[in-house]
Amino acid sequence: MAGPLEGILVVALEQAVAAPMASSRLADAGARVIKLERPEGDFARSYDAYVNGLASYFVWNNRGKESCVVDLKTPCDLALVEEMLARADVFIQNLAPGATDRLGIGSGDLRRRFPRLVVCDIAGYAPGTPDHTRKAYDLLVQADAGLSAITGSETSGPTRVGVSICDISTGQAAYAAIVEALYAREKTGNGSHIQLSLFDTMAEFMNVPYLARKYGGSEPPRPGLAHPSIAPYGVFHTIDSDILISIQNDREWTVLCETVLGDPSLASDPRFATNNARVANRPAADARVQESFSHRSFAELAELLDRVRIAYGRVSNMGDLLVHRSVTVANVETTTGTAELIAPPVIVDGRRPELGRVPALGEHSESIREEFGTDKSSRPEARASAGGTQ
Repeated sequence: MAGPLEGILVVALEQAVAAPMASSRLADAGARVIKLERPEGDFARSYDAYVNGLASYFVWNNRGKESCVVDLKTPCDLALVEEMLARADVFIQNLAPGATDRLGIGSGDLRRRFPRLVVCDIAGYAPGTPDHTRKAYDLLVQADAGLSAITGSETSGPTRVGVSICDISTGQAAYAAIVEALYAREKTGNGSHIQLSLFDTMAEFMNVPYLARKYGGSEPPRPGLAHPSIAPYGVFHTIDSDILISIQNDREWTVLCETVLGDPSLASDPRFATNNARVANRPAADARVQESFSHRSFAELAELLDRVRIAYGRVSNMGDLLVHRSVTVANVETTTGTAELIAPPVIVDGRRPELGRVPALGEHSESIREEFGTDKSSRPEARASAGGTQ
C-alpha cells in the first residue's frame, strides 16, 4: 500500500538522532529518503551494538532509507549532492551551524536556487541567539533548559530523563513542520525554510514549570514519581509490586475514598476535600492511600480500580514492557537479520505503517551515483581503496 508521501524525495545530510528521527517518519509515510553519510558513517551507527551487532538508535531511526557515502570536501561529490537537491522536495540537515553555508548548500542559497524545496535546519540553539554556534547534545540541553532541575526527587537531586527526549521531540517537531510545509507548497507552489533547535523544543515543553516560577514565585519541586500539582497522583506499594494511581478531580477522590480506601469521611475532610488541599497535605493524603494499598496485591487493586474507573499503571521495567499486554511490535529488516521494534503509534484506517529496511553504510552509493549522473570512480570508497585522501 502506497504511503501518502509517495513520490516525495528527501535528501538527509544527518547524523545522531534528531534529524534521523524526522526523516525516518517521512520514510514511514512513503517518502524516498536518501541518507548522506561520511565515509566513516553516521556516528550513531556505533552508539552501541545491542541489535545483533547494530546500534539501537540507528536501527530505530534509519529504517526505510537509502545510504549513500559522500565526501563533501570533493567537488565531484558536492556536485552529486547538488544534483540530488535540484530534484528533491525536502532537504534536512543537522550539521554544525554554518557547515552547509561553507559548502555552498546553505538554506539561503538553496531556497534561491530551488524555490519549491523545503529546507529544514536543526541545531542545538536557535539562530540569532548567543549560543547558536555552541555544540549541543541531548543531555546538555536537558540540563540547560531546566528539565533536569524538575526531574528526579529532592533526595536524588537533578537527573536526566531516561531517553534522549530533546533529540526525539525535536525530530518529531521537524517531521510535523516538514509535512505542514509540503501541504503549504500544494497551495502556494513555494517551499519553506524551517529552523528548529533542541533548546527551543525542550524550553517550550517547560512552559508549565516556567509559568509556575514566573507567576508563582518559587522553583517547582522535584516530586520524583509523583505529579507536582495533583494529589494523590503517584506511586504506592502493594504486597507484590508498585502501582501508580491518578486522581484527576474531587469526584474521583470521593469514589476512591468510598470504594477503595473504605473511609467515605476522607472525601469531606477539609485537609483532603479539594485538590489544592490534598496537594498542601500530600504526605497525610498519601499515607492514607498507602495504608490501604499495603494489604492488597497488584492484581486485586487493578481489578478494583478498573471496576470503579480510576486510572492506574504498573511501574514497569523493560522486562515488563517486553511482555506488556498492550504493546504492539513490528519487524524491521537489517543487514544482520530481522529486529523487533515497538511499532509507531499512529494508526490510519486500521493500519500502522510498514517499516522499511535499515541500510548498510553506502549500500546504495553505486545506484544513486548512476541515477544522479556522477562518475562512480570518484566515490569515497574507490578513492580510499586506491590510497587517496579523504
